[in-house]
Amino acid sequence: MLEFGLLNWSIVGFYILGSLVLGIYFNRRVKTAEHYYLGDRTTPWWAIGLSVMATYVGSLSFLGGPAWAYTEGFAVIFIHINYPIAIFIVISVFLPFFYNSGIATIYEYLERRFGSLSRAVMSAIFLFGNIAYSGIMLYTTALVIEFITGMDVVTAIWIVSAIAVTYTMLGGISAVIWTDVIQSVVLLIGAIIVLVLLLDALPLSLWQTLGELKTAGKTNPFNMSTDPSKVSTIWTGIVAMSIYHVVVYGVNQMMVQRTLAAKSLGDAKKAYTLMGYAAFFIFALFFLLGLLLNAYYQDAPFENGNTIMLEFVALADIPGVMGLITVAIVAAAMSSLDSSLNSMATVTTIDFYQRYFKPNETSSHYLVASRIFTVVWGLLIVGPAIIFAGSDGSVLEILSKLGSFFVGAKLSMYFLGFYSKHATERGLLVGVACGFATLWYVEYHMTIAWPWYCAIGGAVSLLVGWVSSIALDGFQEDFHPYTVQGQKRLFEENGWDTKKDGWYVLPGKVDVSSYGLLVFFLACLVSLYLIQYLL
Repeated sequence: MLEFGLLNWSIVGFYILGSLVLGIYFNRRVKTAEHYYLGDRTTPWWAIGLSVMATYVGSLSFLGGPAWAYTEGFAVIFIHINYPIAIFIVISVFLPFFYNSGIATIYEYLERRFGSLSRAVMSAIFLFGNIAYSGIMLYTTALVIEFITGMDVVTAIWIVSAIAVTYTMLGGISAVIWTDVIQSVVLLIGAIIVLVLLLDALPLSLWQTLGELKTAGKTNPFNMSTDPSKVSTIWTGIVAMSIYHVVVYGVNQMMVQRTLAAKSLGDAKKAYTLMGYAAFFIFALFFLLGLLLNAYYQDAPFENGNTIMLEFVALADIPGVMGLITVAIVAAAMSSLDSSLNSMATVTTIDFYQRYFKPNETSSHYLVASRIFTVVWGLLIVGPAIIFAGSDGSVLEILSKLGSFFVGAKLSMYFLGFYSKHATERGLLVGVACGFATLWYVEYHMTIAWPWYCAIGGAVSLLVGWVSSIALDGFQEDFHPYTVQGQKRLFEENGWDTKKDGWYVLPGKVDVSSYGLLVFFLACLVSLYLIQYLL
């Protein structure tokens, strides 16, 4: 337990109060369920972009990123180098389908394309996965509170959950987005503070320190190994994790929902593009912190690697710094937790409650239901948080591995939905079941790194789903309207413009500006090459 002090507590208290005030402010503007899910669709694109960044780059990155690089070295950067590729695909294919449909949950697309059962299955998969995701968010935040105050971790988990539930329940998606904007700024400031402290504390210059790390094999990003059991290789990063992040940003309600709150499809694309460019630098910063911490501690082992950052900041003993870092980590966790709670409440209300139990109620009724479900999910995620509290590995890696199990199912449903003429609901579900069965076998009987679960599960689900569709329901005569080809035909038949405000609204068409993401990806590869061979 540290001597936290009045100044640090004041900083933390001010942040918590500010979050609650924002929730109360937006509560006055939330009059309908639609406002709760999507706001009034006037949110500026840059705010949505920062919200997307804050949601995915949360406390897992602040604590787990440095912990991961501390042990594995800078090669872990390849797990997160693929964002430009993923975003390029998502904004060209996925977003137009979802935004043009005017839907609040992306799983409604599956019912329009295939049927109600596929929608229910994917919605359930999302809810199940997000229980674990939110549990890890709670755990990482409670870890901070326990470390600095000595508070029981279970008590800390309950307190954090209560705060996030309160402002999310009150303000809906608008409160989530605008608190995320603040949280993203706080997170970046916190990371920069730690970097400055580290650079000052190192016994050698930055260049000399990097040289020693290079000698120890810690700074080399290009791991060319073809061994499928290794996680951090160039192949897992470019191939397997590209698939992973296409699913994260393309078919994850938590991510897509805030883009559906944009003023236009063009704004939604710009919001995602911001993440495509910024993610590399953000993760590079966190992994750099891990490398420098490794040099500072001389590669000493830690009982819990996720506390490395906190241990270092505590040693600095500068008034107010621990409070700022605590706020940064709490803010990072809240930015992911509030998004998760809002999206889970939205999916529960629309895809289950409204769809199967109360289909003809008023918007105000569904607003009340959404707020109730926000509270319910806030209670349910406490259990997984307590379970994760016993973990001592990188929470970032744990979450990434967990998410990889669901990538194949999600990818197959939407990819076949977008591009296959012959895919049907029955065949699709057979493919998903076979994909999960294959991954169960791989996990328990083979030595394969978790990033490849994305490719393996996706390939099996796609192939079996397509073949099963033909076997069970025969060849289809024409493309469904909710395929890329079907959309192209609809646009041609109705004489609709394929562009609006300079952005393609037709799925499958690539905006000229999007090619910049691919150029940026190549630039990232070149920069990493220079780090490895010229440092």
